[in-house]
Amino acid sequence: MIELIPAIDIIDGKCVRLSQGDYNTKKVYGENPADMAKRFEDVGIKRLHVVDLDGAKASHIVNYKALESIASATNLTIDFGGGLKTDDDLRIAFESGASMITGGSIAVKNPDVFEGWLKRYGSDKIILGADVKERKIAVSGWIENTEVDLFDFLKDYIYKGVSKVICTDIAKDGMLKGPSMELYKDILAKHPTLHLIASGGVSSMADIKALDRAGVPAVIFGKAIYEGKIKVKELC
Repeated sequence: MIELIPAIDIIDGKCVRLSQGDYNTKKVYGENPADMAKRFEDVGIKRLHVVDLDGAKASHIVNYKALESIASATNLTIDFGGGLKTDDDLRIAFESGASMITGGSIAVKNPDVFEGWLKRYGSDKIILGADVKERKIAVSGWIENTEVDLFDFLKDYIYKGVSKVICTDIAKDGMLKGPSMELYKDILAKHPTLHLIASGGVSSMADIKALDRAGVPAVIFGKAIYEGKIKVKELC
């Protein structure tokens, strides 16, 4: 069964969602991320994806207090990302309660640092973030596009020891129009043993079931929950 991973994106310590990574589309869904996380835990969710959107823009960890409050209030396994660029950022994230971290921009812009984290902490704790626009990697909170091909990027880092990848199709994210099924099928066809975590576009439990049938190991979703397209009780 596909692993269900709700997302909590944070700006100014609050739960928010964006559309296609555009900060101008910010919508606040809750003042207290820990309360939201507890709701997920109460229906049996075990894992949570937390993104520090302020950190992604600032290029350093910002909302670690919110992470700390979620970790203190729940027993959820938290993966945390957004602006992690230095060893000190990682130290703060892990000390604040993250079980895993996701690195995307750093893996493109400073691969030596990311590879150092991979060697030091292991592939169970370091997730590769592969955020894509037309199958090219995007970085810096999705405001900067690159010419880095997704499949070259994945092949290189899988060779270097990455085993878990969060792949977000930016065009789909927050749009509630369904995930990029063909993209995920193509990734799994090339890397069948990869622990692929699909992200972006999920609009219903039917979308999640389709990803499950396609063999995708895990899925991140957010706006569908906050907009009531998926009911929290459906996650049981």
